[in-house]
Amino acid sequence: MIERIVPAGVARAEAFDDALPALPDPRELALLRGRPEATVRRFAAARACAHRCLDQLAVRRGPVLRTADGAPAWPSGVVGSITHCAGYRGAVAARAEVWAALGVDAEPALPLPPGVLGLVATEPERHMVAELSRSSPGVPWDRLLFSAKESVYKAWHPATGRWIGTRAVEVALTPDGGLTASVRPERTPPPGRGRSAPGGGGVPRPVRGAYPYTGRWQVGGGLLLTAVAVPGARDGLPDGTPRPAARLSA
Repeated sequence: MIERIVPAGVARAEAFDDALPALPDPRELALLRGRPEATVRRFAAARACAHRCLDQLAVRRGPVLRTADGAPAWPSGVVGSITHCAGYRGAVAARAEVWAALGVDAEPALPLPPGVLGLVATEPERHMVAELSRSSPGVPWDRLLFSAKESVYKAWHPATGRWIGTRAVEVALTPDGGLTASVRPERTPPPGRGRSAPGGGGVPRPVRGAYPYTGRWQVGGGLLLTAVAVPGARDGLPDGTPRPAARLSA
């Protein structure tokens, strides 16, 4: 599934169970010492996907540990994102000069619990979900919206060190699998923790005070996936192919 929503130049890997292709790195497993076996197996399977991505990028093997904020600590010069839910584990990674930030999220293709949409969605988003639900009732648009916000946050936070609330991310979904989002940090009350202002690599250039993200979504097999990517400084892919700066592959 994941290959349908990430752009060229992004390594990707996924698994639908916890069968491991190799023994986990003990330094990674040490992060979960004392946790239930099911949690350890899920974590190990997701980390195995991350290592498959690094292999595709020809990055030297090493543990993918955690940052102080609990996010995956990718090797220097690499950005990536890891996700897992019931029946799915996945990861994406890229050279930072090609794609400066990545976010991916997987969720069960089920509606959100009652009351949750009102907590995470803006008024325009609630109207959008209602309209899309009428025209395409087979898609759990509320959960898809939530997943898109998660993907954006996974791209935003490692690049900025700044926490933002779900309503600081406003998402637009299209029936053909597209998504766009705008981050407005000032909508997070109280002010988001971390650096006082976004900046540097991995953060899109603001447009009228908002930070724009572009991505895609996919639903199938009882799962939904969303992904976003921020272009890096390089004008093309490693093989010299021009890179589409704002359009992800279908």
